[in-house]
Amino acid sequence: MLMKNGNQELDAVLGMPVELCALYVENVVRDTAKTSIMSRFSSLKTAALNVQHKDDQSLVTLADKEAERVITEKLIEKWPSIPVLSEELSLEEQEQVLSDNSDALWILDPLDGTSNFTAGIPYFCTSLALIINGQVVMGLVYDPCRDEAFFAAKGSGAFINNHAIEEWQETAELSQTMALIDFKRLSPPLASGIAASPPYRSQRSFGASALDWCWIASNRCQIYLHGSQKLWDYAAGSLILAESGGVSSTFQGEEVLHCSLHPRSVIAASTGRYFELWDSWLEDKIPQSV
Repeated sequence: MLMKNGNQELDAVLGMPVELCALYVENVVRDTAKTSIMSRFSSLKTAALNVQHKDDQSLVTLADKEAERVITEKLIEKWPSIPVLSEELSLEEQEQVLSDNSDALWILDPLDGTSNFTAGIPYFCTSLALIINGQVVMGLVYDPCRDEAFFAAKGSGAFINNHAIEEWQETAELSQTMALIDFKRLSPPLASGIAASPPYRSQRSFGASALDWCWIASNRCQIYLHGSQKLWDYAAGSLILAESGGVSSTFQGEEVLHCSLHPRSVIAASTGRYFELWDSWLEDKIPQSV
């Protein structure tokens, strides 16, 4: 992968060129997905998956836990001074990791889209991001079903399987876009307002937030709306989108990234023009809902 610019600060933190780090973490994630995730997906049996419900009623399986263990061990082995904040940690463990105020922090979701995984739907991923001094500087999202690795380093561009994602110059109207919208996590007035007069050509809801960001970044879909994402849902994907030329914000117009456990709302688009149109439509049509 040929990155646009070097990143000496990131190289110094990692103790190696970012290209080598990218290769290492991608290999770790790919290998783990093959052994811990896809081996179970190819012969789904609910009992063997040991599906459990977490406190928020989301699902967790043996695949989530095994992938988390393997990836965390590999990261700590390579970079022992950088802690790992994973979705599958307990709330107390997550709070402890953040309270340590480390300058560098890995953000891991070993299996985003667990409900799809357990249902046999091939749309899920592993997401890994590196935050340094409160900024995402590296992000990797791996889709094992399509064998697609989305990667970005801050200031160095975004890539799919080592091929650069070019910035899109689309000038079509909002009515020509494909939207990704998670209606489940929108307020009823906002969801009803969109459904009553949708401004886009068509809409989908796929069920794996980290991968959704990458589909917007690669312009497979053009606009995005989500009412509540955690840090591990958006950390890697938001950088990949930004490095591909896309734009995002919260409903309140703030930067999505916030290094905490508090959920964040998301408005995003594959280009600045689409973002302006989408954001303006939301503000004009249903301001009381956002």
